[in-house]
Amino acid sequence: MKTFDIIIIGAGRASNLAKTAGKAGKKVAIIEKSSFGGTCPNRGCVPSKLLIGYAHVARSIKEASRHFIDAQINSINVEKIFEETNKHIYSVDPAYRNKFNENVTTFEGEASFLSNYAVTVNGEELTAPKIVIATGTRPKTPEHEKAWTSDDIFPLEGAVPKSITVVGSGFIACELVNFFDAVGIESKLLVRSQRILGNEDKDIAAIFKEEFTKNIDIEFDTSIQKVEHKDNMFHMTLINIDGSTKEHQSEALLYATGRDPNTDTLKLENTDIKVNERGFITRDDSFETSVKGIYVVGDASGEHMLQHAAAAEVNHLAKVLLKDNKEIHKFKYMPHAVFTHPEIASVGLTEQKAQELGIAYVASSRSWLASAKAQSLRVKYPRTKFLIDPNTYEILGCHLIGPESSIMMHQVLSIMHLDNDIRHLKEMIYIHPALSEAFLPAAVKAVADVRASKK
Repeated sequence: MKTFDIIIIGAGRASNLAKTAGKAGKKVAIIEKSSFGGTCPNRGCVPSKLLIGYAHVARSIKEASRHFIDAQINSINVEKIFEETNKHIYSVDPAYRNKFNENVTTFEGEASFLSNYAVTVNGEELTAPKIVIATGTRPKTPEHEKAWTSDDIFPLEGAVPKSITVVGSGFIACELVNFFDAVGIESKLLVRSQRILGNEDKDIAAIFKEEFTKNIDIEFDTSIQKVEHKDNMFHMTLINIDGSTKEHQSEALLYATGRDPNTDTLKLENTDIKVNERGFITRDDSFETSVKGIYVVGDASGEHMLQHAAAAEVNHLAKVLLKDNKEIHKFKYMPHAVFTHPEIASVGLTEQKAQELGIAYVASSRSWLASAKAQSLRVKYPRTKFLIDPNTYEILGCHLIGPESSIMMHQVLSIMHLDNDIRHLKEMIYIHPALSEAFLPAAVKAVADVRASKK
């Protein structure tokens, strides 16, 4: 049995921990069953945003008429788009492997536990007093063997379909169907209820639904009753909740209906590591599992299934393991964005969550159109919504919908990180007439709404 100081299972964000530990002189084993770099740069957030870049340009041209510009798209080389995206994906694995020095040993294969501090991979047995589990998640298995998940299009090898049906209502489904539609591939989104992006604030989700359906063909309250694949086409019977059915077909069928943890192959039954009812590994505030010295970071915990959360957790765990840092890591907030058309960014509580928790709040909403830069976009829907603590003026939640929302949100995040008080956004100086100046009237209104609530 080979002995190491640290064993890391999963070479996504945790690759940085292996690199840092190796530089610190620790003997490290890192095990990866797929591509080094993990989901995000290989088949997740990075390649999908590369595709969204092309979609953004295509949408801009298609919508040029609102700026009194007569423009048209003569052709879109979708094959070249995927060729360039695939080129990025193929570069990720070697780039990550080159991070490590001679103290890091890489293993390609599926790891499983023999006991609390012993694992096996490719028939080799390894042991270490410290083990980090960073195995992430995978898309739920499609209901047809020839159907795709997001893993199947990153990289997309073979012909690009001329038509596609996407099943799902979350951000992955919305981002992908937006891309396919924007670049001219006949697309349909199937949503089994009336809700789309149901985790977003209800008012933002309502605006999104109204705007998104202007471009995307969506069948609400609809699921697939029957599907078969023949003659290179998916032949589907769609059923509405009212019982009515219709026939539909497309070259490709992609499911984006959620993700499952990659913990089922770890043979955790050979250990004292505990999982919850969904299969995610439980942990304490130091990221330590129920077994001392074994940690879990990233999506495998099921807590914050976002790359930036995993990166922050890995950075903190490096301090714990290499510098004996005893501080507990607590996220003050956890922002996210949905890179669709329109774009959404969100942080903190939604109004429905605040109501569910019984938290006192004041909701305040404001259009962006006080900003000349926002007016120049010639769209009316962009909006900011704040949820404010009526006693402290703390920002409990902020929700944006509009172009560059993910960039705009960082101004709010800075306030929340340094001294969370909406009045700072009201008193600061803005560059006039920048897009972010839309926060000024929103903050002024939020402060006024809080004061009015106390009368």
